[in-house]
Amino acid sequence: KAGIITPTKVERTALQNAAEVAVLLLTTDCIVVEKPKEKEEHGPGHGHDHGGMGMGGMDDF
Repeated sequence: KAGIITPTKVERTALQNAAEVAVLLLTTDCIVVEKPKEKEEHGPGHGHDHGGMGMGGMDDF
């Protein structure tokens, strides 16, 4: 029987692990999540000129 896992043991282990996770979630006072990023107020067209900062040569088009 060494190395052979019976379906009953697999099921029992899965239920034990699920119960442990459930207890952990029920007894935790807070959950840590990723803070949503704030939207940037200034997009690409934010109302002022950069004074020709760039490679130049595009004025002819």
